[in-house]
Amino acid sequence: MSTPNSLVLPVADGTRMHAYVAQPQGIASAPGIILFQEAFGVNGHIRNVADRLAAAGYVVIAPELYHRTAAPGLEIPYAEFATQATPHYRAITPENLAQDARAAYDWLQAQPNVQRDNIGAIGFCLGGQVAFVANAALPLQAAVSYYGGGLHTRTAMAPDLHAPHLFFWGGLDQHISKENITTIIDAVAAAGKPHINTVISYADHGFNCDERPSYHKEAAAEAWALTLAFFKEKLGA
Repeated sequence: MSTPNSLVLPVADGTRMHAYVAQPQGIASAPGIILFQEAFGVNGHIRNVADRLAAAGYVVIAPELYHRTAAPGLEIPYAEFATQATPHYRAITPENLAQDARAAYDWLQAQPNVQRDNIGAIGFCLGGQVAFVANAALPLQAAVSYYGGGLHTRTAMAPDLHAPHLFFWGGLDQHISKENITTIIDAVAAAGKPHINTVISYADHGFNCDERPSYHKEAAAEAWALTLAFFKEKLGA
């Protein structure tokens, strides 16, 4: 089990960012993982993912990406994306996201129980895009993007990727088109960057989240097993 807590981090633009932290138990030295939220905040699902990663042997930090426009602790209902999430979602920029990722990375680097050369990132939905931005901005050892919305707009970052990148998509996803997937994967391939591209044909957008109607138990279990195997190979633990 993990021992979670929260903290506040300074960001390069002068803002302050709250984050959720989950620690592995009984481990003196562990790899670190930055966990990036969906568009709905660092909510119960994201905290659960952090705890599960901590239980697998990682120090995990999940920063609140809306900290410039929202009060700390914002959690948006899944049915309220258009009314509640959109203003915050539209306000973020790649530059801000890179700064947020850097703040979380620097915190991991400063922890005595974190292996500084074994840092990864993972994100879901919005966070899937941010994990890609982080991989381009930071010297990571592994990164994972689950159904990363907007990734097709980040092709210019593909040549800057530092670490192998694992992508998951739902074949039934109506939010991310096959053309969008092809756009980003082709850019990564053209840049010669190591990657794994996984499309689960029977899964929808958000298939990993058991709090959403699109949750798919089997797809979530299969993707999670591959995620843990990927992190274990690249980061250890």
